[in-house]
Amino acid sequence: MKLGILGGSFNPVHYGHFFLADTAISTLKLDRVVMIPAFRSPFKLEAAGMESGAKDRLDMLAAAVAGDSRLAIDDCEIKREGVSYTVDTIEDIIARYMPDGKPALIIGDDLAAAFPKWRDSKKILELADIVVARRKNPAAGDSEVYPFAHTLIDNEIMEISSQAVRDKIKNGLDWQSLVPAGARAIIEDRRLYGCNANTGNEDEDCSQAVILRVEEEVRRCLTTERFLHSRNTALLAHDLCLRFGINPKAGYLAGIAHDLCKQTDAKVLLKLAKEDGIPITALEKEKPNLLHGRAAAVLLKDHFCIHNKDVIDAVAFHTSGKENMSPLGKVIYIADKVEVSRNIDPFLRKLCVTGDLDSILFAVLQKTISKLQSRELDLSEDTLRLFSKMKERER
Repeated sequence: MKLGILGGSFNPVHYGHFFLADTAISTLKLDRVVMIPAFRSPFKLEAAGMESGAKDRLDMLAAAVAGDSRLAIDDCEIKREGVSYTVDTIEDIIARYMPDGKPALIIGDDLAAAFPKWRDSKKILELADIVVARRKNPAAGDSEVYPFAHTLIDNEIMEISSQAVRDKIKNGLDWQSLVPAGARAIIEDRRLYGCNANTGNEDEDCSQAVILRVEEEVRRCLTTERFLHSRNTALLAHDLCLRFGINPKAGYLAGIAHDLCKQTDAKVLLKLAKEDGIPITALEKEKPNLLHGRAAAVLLKDHFCIHNKDVIDAVAFHTSGKENMSPLGKVIYIADKVEVSRNIDPFLRKLCVTGDLDSILFAVLQKTISKLQSRELDLSEDTLRLFSKMKERER
């Protein structure tokens, strides 16, 4: 295996790191690049918090490389603790990974000029091939000359640095597009670098990491068209929650999950729905697909360990509705029926912007019931009871 080594603080990891790894893999025909977060970098001895944040930095890397077999993460420097010296790391990597030939040690041109002063730099040259990547734009006519054997990568320069990302987060500027989604979720959930994400309440069930896990499962289980409906539902639910003072992350989570079991086999739906302890009606036995919300709610509890009652109930009853729905339940019922891919009366969309929550729900219920009746489809008892209750309230 032809191996590359890319070390750094990764504080936090960003797309510039992956662009560099990709370029090295394609240019040098590497099989894999090992990304190694430093416990404490000898180049950043003044940097505060690196040691205490080692687990966060490692977790962000792990979340960011998911599914990419070209990239490995090694925590040898974090396990060793102390200042991380490259010569020790290379010896360790060679002993454990047993690469074909010398590994490629990838360093930036911002560090290359000082390489001869690195600890045991001559030994490093014996152990590894030095690969210098561009991280800074040289002055016109200038070209660096390094007094050691090396290979230059003529890579494009991405104007991203971990320091710049941290500064943007701290100052409330746009930073999310610079960081992979998995790492972004950890920054937001753990409030790293002074992040003050609008997370609603502190419910761990609705953390960004949980949402990402559920959304990936939904995308895997559904057709693209059905997935896009689920995501549109999640986005509208998020916006309605913001408008009505409900946790927007709970809205997004329930919205993205509501059709998780929409394309599940009827026998599986019946089996899952029985686990919630609620009797299955004659209509649901006749049309098991009506149980897809209840089945999804069971999976959220059993597979994803989500126990937020409002989220579970909103998902379980998003098709029929039920009496005494929570505000979140009302939002999901509405969002499912009104999201932007639906062909609906424009009045309902306008009402979502101007009306109160109950008036929107009542209008959506009226349209839904009218549509079902025009197609001579049976209505569930839950739907009828909810409509009766909302009708009394509207009088």
